[in-house]
Amino acid sequence: MPRETIISGTTEPDDRKRDAALRPKLLREVIGQKKVAQRLGIAVNASRKTKEPLGHILFDGPPGLGKTTFATVLPNELGTSIQMTSGPALSKQADLLPYLTNLEEGSILFIDEIHRMPRVVEEFIYPAMEDFRIDLVLGDGVNARTISMNLKRFTLIGATTRSGMLSSPMRDRFKMQEHLDFYTINELAEIVRVNARKLDTKISEEAALELARRSRGTPRIANSRLSWVRNFAISEADGSISMEIARRALDMAEVDSEGLDKQDRRYLETLIDVFGGGPTGVEAMAATMNIPSDTLSDEVEPFLLREQYIVRTPRGRLATQKGFLVVGRKQSTDGSSLFE
Repeated sequence: MPRETIISGTTEPDDRKRDAALRPKLLREVIGQKKVAQRLGIAVNASRKTKEPLGHILFDGPPGLGKTTFATVLPNELGTSIQMTSGPALSKQADLLPYLTNLEEGSILFIDEIHRMPRVVEEFIYPAMEDFRIDLVLGDGVNARTISMNLKRFTLIGATTRSGMLSSPMRDRFKMQEHLDFYTINELAEIVRVNARKLDTKISEEAALELARRSRGTPRIANSRLSWVRNFAISEADGSISMEIARRALDMAEVDSEGLDKQDRRYLETLIDVFGGGPTGVEAMAATMNIPSDTLSDEVEPFLLREQYIVRTPRGRLATQKGFLVVGRKQSTDGSSLFE
């Protein structure tokens, strides 16, 4: 069986542990992202036939769309091992050494948030990606010397929510670059049904579609919504999820019929009530809401932009008429907001 290594000294949040339990094990079990899965299937078949490792792969897209899922499915397909770490955990070259030196032939090294890897570490990994070797400097000053260490042939899989922050030399070293997009309601409903069966929970077709509609096109959020609704059904009913139970549970969680949660509405209300609908910069929004700007730009804004509640302009974020209406505001003729 493939061996999975997680970076030492870190703990996964509860939602990641839950997602890992519900995650598909093979490519044929993956729902959605069909073209990406097909291309990866071809690469896997070629790797098996040539007995060569997969080319390095970069996955990019908003959080929760399956980047880590694909990374963990591929070693199962190939019968190899995977080591997992993240860009912020690799602050210096020495942090990367244990992963590279412990690699097995054909194994996979997965680096999440690879865009946050420091430049000095990024440059250190270049020869490892190209020639499967690393250059080590021993000693200091005039006594310093460089030695090359050969590595086992491996596949580097990187995941990023901000591919534009990767340097061109780094991005060009990935043989495959796959962008993951938001899921359809029907795809999310199928994910909800499959995962409800894994959790031994009965769910009606209507309830599955309701959860899908309120999950912002994101499987991770769908799994989170399913977990909460299941707990609600166990606590307040007979454990099965009907349409009525799903709506009651989601309303209690403050997830509205448009899929907006409390943080989404707070973002729109801040933009409209504090900044008059904008335009304003994300740093000003983050400071006012006391939330890291990365959280806003990576987790909150993609859905609001996709649904056209806000737009990005050269001067900053701007609320649309649709954004005003969804939080019960209306634009006045001078551009300010009014309560309805």
